[in-house]
Amino acid sequence: MRALVLVLACSATLAACDRNETPPATPAAGVDPAQPYVRSDWPLPVTAGAMAPDLRLAPDGRLLLSWISQQPGRRDAVQFSTYLADRWQNLPKTVAVGTALAVNAADVPHIAATADGALWMQWLQKPAAAGHASDVWLTTSRDDGVHWDPPVLVHDDGTATEHGFVSLWPADRNTLGIAWLDGRHTATSAGAAHQHEGQDTGRTTLRAAQFDYRLQKHREVELDAMTCDCCHTDVALTDRGPLLVYRGRDAGEIRDILVTRFEDGAWTSAHKVHDDQWKMPACPVNGPAVAARGNDVVVAWYTEAGGAPRVRIALSRDAGDSFAAPVDVAGGTTQLGRVDVAFDGRQAVVTWLEESGDGQRLQVARYHPDLAKRWQQVEVAKLQGRGLGTGFPKLALRDGVAYVAWTELVDGRSQLQGARFAPAR
Repeated sequence: MRALVLVLACSATLAACDRNETPPATPAAGVDPAQPYVRSDWPLPVTAGAMAPDLRLAPDGRLLLSWISQQPGRRDAVQFSTYLADRWQNLPKTVAVGTALAVNAADVPHIAATADGALWMQWLQKPAAAGHASDVWLTTSRDDGVHWDPPVLVHDDGTATEHGFVSLWPADRNTLGIAWLDGRHTATSAGAAHQHEGQDTGRTTLRAAQFDYRLQKHREVELDAMTCDCCHTDVALTDRGPLLVYRGRDAGEIRDILVTRFEDGAWTSAHKVHDDQWKMPACPVNGPAVAARGNDVVVAWYTEAGGAPRVRIALSRDAGDSFAAPVDVAGGTTQLGRVDVAFDGRQAVVTWLEESGDGQRLQVARYHPDLAKRWQQVEVAKLQGRGLGTGFPKLALRDGVAYVAWTELVDGRSQLQGARFAPAR
């Protein structure tokens, strides 16, 4: 791995969690979610320079937060911490560090956990012949991130093209599922990538595989021969298997949201969540999000179909086989999208960004589980940053409490911030 070192011990450089104020206790899951929720700060165990968050709920109830740390005079690092019992369980731990890390506000590292207690971490690295190229690397730890196995390259095509926008999920007790956008067919005969629309010689594809606890790959398959090039993917576990969502792309440049499910050892044929018919000549860098409980699924996404920017959500009662008509969460020229969604069977929560003349705003809305009634909408934060630099906020729902992490830009430098939403006492 060029200029990349795997770190095997807890990082002592970021001790901010010792200084963080402990948030109030988590309310019981039996609290009525229809009552108004109140926002409070959720201090994160990071220092200035942190960006690109990922926030996931582990099978054991821990919240897993990962990010990229950028410190002056130091190499970039992929780090994480865990949150349980209303406190951070450890100092930030470093997974990977090096000048070859690909730092991207839209295409972020991801963390996951399997039922055997193992942690898994994925990040992007620039190959030697970089250009726009990126490779997906994966590692695992069985001692809560103190030591990590030597990382493996997820794909084996050997092309200097773009690979990324990854989704991770527990495929079995000790097996990880992974999906990614793959640019191997965009390489020219000289090996360089021309992946931007109007220049490409091939199409970006969607691929998936599984990795066992020894980091051996199984079941690799191409799921879609032509997708949007740089919209993130997402996945949720239903009772019938993992449901993967992504932004498709057809020959007419329609870029609507598609779903496919892994069931009985195979992936189902992909189909649309809704026929928006958004015709878009270039990638909008605005992928979907999905959450599930049992076979109830909520998908959130951004579209500009018909020239009307909108954030939408839609409900499925059959693990993604079909979806009800979408509900428009927000609309108008201020909408940026960059959605995330969480669902626990008792409420659906969605986050998105807006931008107007006085800056960006991060919004959160809470819905009845059938999406028929919006219970509440709250402004999470007004951001100083603009454009893509603020990245993609992340959302998790645990014991009826919603947690949000996002990137802010302060004097041109990134900083992670957090908030939580819980019923008023």
